[in-house]
Amino acid sequence: MKIEITNIEEKKVAYVSVIGPYDQLPELFDEVVGYVMKEGLQITEPPYGTYFNSPMEVSQEELQYEVGIGFTGDASGEGRVKIKEVPTYQVVSTVYKGPYGQAAQIYPVLIKYAMEKGYNIAGPVTEIYINNPMEVSESELLTEVQFPVMKK
Repeated sequence: MKIEITNIEEKKVAYVSVIGPYDQLPELFDEVVGYVMKEGLQITEPPYGTYFNSPMEVSQEELQYEVGIGFTGDASGEGRVKIKEVPTYQVVSTVYKGPYGQAAQIYPVLIKYAMEKGYNIAGPVTEIYINNPMEVSESELLTEVQFPVMKK
């Protein structure tokens, strides 16, 4: 497994913030991607989920997360879909191969790597969903897992 510290360039994202169970994820991704396509915007990266707390810490109804997708073009959002500009930042990251629900098992590995390299974790985890579960088997799913970092 290749782990690296890398820069994520400034970008615009369309996103939806949610409080509630993860079973909403498929419809939320459809909502965000549907909005970007309807507006004729250029998608620049695969969809992502940023997770602000954990089902090991809170109930399903209290889970806080955001799903979104990067794009270029002009948009102002609509309904639950909001637009924001994300500044450049550094992450520790790797690509996990396997079912989405098991990607969290590599979180401790990334955190340990960052600490050993002189970085502190500086925010919530983001998972970028590289391929589509409608097109590949669960065992072939690729998820880039990122934690924002700051030099100690």
